[in-house]
Amino acid sequence: MFTDKIFESLNEGKALLEKFISDKKNIEIVNRISEEIATAFKAGKKVIICGNGGSLTDAMHFAEELTGRFRDNRNALPAIAIADPSHITCCANDFGFENIFSRGVEAYGNIGDIFIGLSTSGNSPNIINAVDKAKELNLLTFSFLGKDGGKLKGMCDFEIIVDGKTSDRIQEIHMMVLHIIVEIIERIIFPENYECKK
Repeated sequence: MFTDKIFESLNEGKALLEKFISDKKNIEIVNRISEEIATAFKAGKKVIICGNGGSLTDAMHFAEELTGRFRDNRNALPAIAIADPSHITCCANDFGFENIFSRGVEAYGNIGDIFIGLSTSGNSPNIINAVDKAKELNLLTFSFLGKDGGKLKGMCDFEIIVDGKTSDRIQEIHMMVLHIIVEIIERIIFPENYECKK
């Protein structure tokens, strides 16, 4: 029986969430990210998002919530997760794994678009290079980081840092925040979907 360990893990997640919530700066940044993305969408711009491993699946999850459906039907919103296996393997083979995301940003990024990079360590070279490329192209940049923020700390226009010890706990908070961002974007752009649910 692992009931004690399950209880411990749930409490660990709860404690990290409570720590994140207790910093009002985090709430303000989540609000700012949501507003900036909504503004970009209204202007016909898009979001480009990337990450490695579990963070890549979080990036894909976030993008599909925008292009597809979150809670109710509404118009599709333009978001791209740099996750195409043919792109990743081609670029890794020809330009090195550290450039798989920067090549995607170069291909899809335009002024006014928004870039989001996910890295639980904050030290992923391919995310760092993608941020550099996004800034070079004058995209607004956001990072979702973990631990102490690593090398990416301070590189983006706005950042979320989840001070967890392990990637799984950090990613759990990242995905919760990404879901909340989708909700706030919908509340801004499609308020009629929420009028009866305040």
